[in-house]
Amino acid sequence: MSTLITNVGELVTNAAPDGDPGQGPGSFAALTGAALVIDDGRVAWIGLAGQAPAADDAVDCGGRAVLPGFVDSHAHLVFAGERSAEFAARMAGQPYQAGGIRSTVAATRAAPDEDLRANLARLIREMLAQGTTTLECKSGYGLTVPDEARGVALAAEVTPEVTFLGAHVVPPEYEGDRAGYLDLVCGPMLSTCSPHARWVDVFCERGAFDADEAAAVLAAGRAAGLLPRVHANQLGPGPGVQVAVAAGAASADHCTYLSDADVDALASSGPGGSGTVATLLPGVEFSTRQPYPDARWLLAAGVTVALATDCNPGSCFTSSMPLCVALAVREMRMTTQEAVWSATAGGARALRRTDVGHLGVGARADLILLDGPSHTYLAYRPGVPLVRAVWQNGHREF
Repeated sequence: MSTLITNVGELVTNAAPDGDPGQGPGSFAALTGAALVIDDGRVAWIGLAGQAPAADDAVDCGGRAVLPGFVDSHAHLVFAGERSAEFAARMAGQPYQAGGIRSTVAATRAAPDEDLRANLARLIREMLAQGTTTLECKSGYGLTVPDEARGVALAAEVTPEVTFLGAHVVPPEYEGDRAGYLDLVCGPMLSTCSPHARWVDVFCERGAFDADEAAAVLAAGRAAGLLPRVHANQLGPGPGVQVAVAAGAASADHCTYLSDADVDALASSGPGGSGTVATLLPGVEFSTRQPYPDARWLLAAGVTVALATDCNPGSCFTSSMPLCVALAVREMRMTTQEAVWSATAGGARALRRTDVGHLGVGARADLILLDGPSHTYLAYRPGVPLVRAVWQNGHREF
């Protein structure tokens, strides 16, 4: 059945009149006095409300805003256990370190499939209720061949955007044999996991993997048919961004500590949105008390920026894209338009998707109805549950 969405206060499209999505945050686009029709899971028509064609059903938005569904391009959702004590310690002054990942690895290895699946379903439902209609999901809390294999298989049950992250940290049993673990990741583990994944990722950071190790993982992933992305420059200056750009990665994620050379590399990585996206994760800085990334520097240089949650049990246990939008506006000095574009179309760029993140004709019918007249309410009313309705692939979920 076709559905007319009408009486919209502000319709954020992120699309030109011909339906073509723009390539950067300056491409934010919105209409007033508009309506759209969804049919067969797609946006079938968009234009002035008075010119809308007939449809099988109609939804009166009461002057509320309609936006594309959020695209969360960085999340770690297949895990067991929790690390609230670690969070409390950070808030008391203990610095964040990558080593805490190992406690989640131990809990995840010990958990039965049904527990992991139930936790995954709970988080997916939580994200959808807050307007996230497309998400990426990583493995990385198993770090053995069978545990990584079940991680990507479980993730593939809920999203096509599955990332193999066997190179998260070196597990304790390989503490004295880094080369042996890299051989495992690039060999049997990758071979077993690649049929269920689209992406390969590596944590290129002190305490995790260095530049040469990261490059080897990405090269092996590419040879297995996976596309690269990188955890880069989170804990301090380092080679992660340069490794990502050299590998043609779709995204370099975190980008908290950048040099002039890093920003230049991102800016020159590819034309027309085909380069490496800087995916910023402000919930991590909120949860770890690290400095926020310099979004204004990146935007001024012409870098494509995405926003994502990095939902995980250690460094950022939030599933809320609205919170990330509000943090980006307040703490990273993004405009409300830039933040909303980056949380929708920017996330789509980071996943190299053209069917989501915008509401041009032909786009997937993923949209959210806000309990407010404009997108600005996401930052204007932080912490308030503003998502009143969600459509995913044309079906109303909430």
